[in-house]
Amino acid sequence: MRKEYDFSNSIRNPYAKHLKKQVTLRLNTDAVTYFKALARETGIPYQNLINFYLTECAHSGKKLALKWAS
Repeated sequence: MRKEYDFSNSIRNPYAKHLKKQVTLRLNTDAVTYFKALARETGIPYQNLINFYLTECAHSGKKLALKWAS
């Protein structure tokens, strides 16, 4: 391994900024508590677990069965 590397001619990864998007969500305390407990069990940060779950739902096309009270 070299002692020093020259990055003067390198370019930034053009896809890096598209990997994740920061958003603000208001989550139920029960949901946050659930994912934080799961994070302690698995050693994976709870934000990542929420992202994994939502990504899985999006890829599988999972939909909620909602019925609004009239």
